[in-house]
Amino acid sequence: MQFIKLGDQVMHYRMRGEGAQTTLVFANSLGTDLRLWDRLAPAFDGNFCVLCYDKRGHGLSSAPPPPYSLADHRDDLINLLDALGIADIVLCGDSVGGLIVQAIAERQPDRVKALVLCDTAARIGDEATWNSRIEAARNGGVEALADATMERWFSEAFRRRNTDEIQIWRNMLVRTPLDGFIGTMMALRDADQTAATGAFDLPALVVVGSEDGSTPPAVVRELANLIDNSEFHVIAEAGHLPCVDQPGKLQEVMTGFFRKHQLM
Repeated sequence: MQFIKLGDQVMHYRMRGEGAQTTLVFANSLGTDLRLWDRLAPAFDGNFCVLCYDKRGHGLSSAPPPPYSLADHRDDLINLLDALGIADIVLCGDSVGGLIVQAIAERQPDRVKALVLCDTAARIGDEATWNSRIEAARNGGVEALADATMERWFSEAFRRRNTDEIQIWRNMLVRTPLDGFIGTMMALRDADQTAATGAFDLPALVVVGSEDGSTPPAVVRELANLIDNSEFHVIAEAGHLPCVDQPGKLQEVMTGFFRKHQLM
C-alpha cells in the first residue's frame, strides 16, 4: 500500500514502472477509487510510469468535511506529483477526473504533454441538478442515488449481462464516504472550465461511451470542439466508464493517440 501525508491530507496512490521519463496519471470519477483503472492502466506499463490515486473523499484517502472545490482536487494532485518528484505528465481523467486534469493543464501547462478526457465536459450538469443530488445524499446517504447512478454509468445491456459485477460497482459507490461524495458534488456543481479549456494548446484525446447516460456524446463533443488540437472518438457499446466496460477499445484509441504524438 502506497500513501503519503500532504498537509492535512493522507493520499492513497499506486505507482508502477518508475524510471520512465513520462508519467501517465489517471484521475477517477465521482464515487469510484483507483481500482477504476485496473483493466486499463497495466496496458501502459513499460511505456510510462503509471500513477493512479484516490482523490480526496474517496477510497482510502482522507475525507475532510465539505465543501470541496475543483481547486482543492487540483491542488491535491499537484501536491502529490510534487511530493513524488514527477515532472512530465500525461493526464487521463474520467468525469470529475476529467475536470481535475483540465484544471491542472490550466495551472501548469508546461508540465502536461497531453490530455485524455473521458466522458467529461468543461462544465458537467447544472446547479439545480447538483443541488438536488446533494440534498438527496444528505437525506438518504449515497444509497439514495445508487440505482440511478448505475443506470447512468452502464448501458441496460451491460447491466443485464453483468448483474454480479454491477453489484460490485454499486458497492464501491455506496461505500464512498458521505463527506467525500457530497463535497465532490459541490465541486462539480461549481466547476466551469469552459474559458480555460478553450485556450488549451496541447494534444487532447476526447472520448465518450456511445451509451453514456451522465455525459452523453453530444455533450462531450462540445468539449472536443473547445480544444483546437483535439481528436474525438465515440467508444461503441460503452457507458460512462469505458475503462470498465470497453477497456480494450479505449486502450486501442489511447495507444494510437500516444503514438501519433510520439509519446510511446
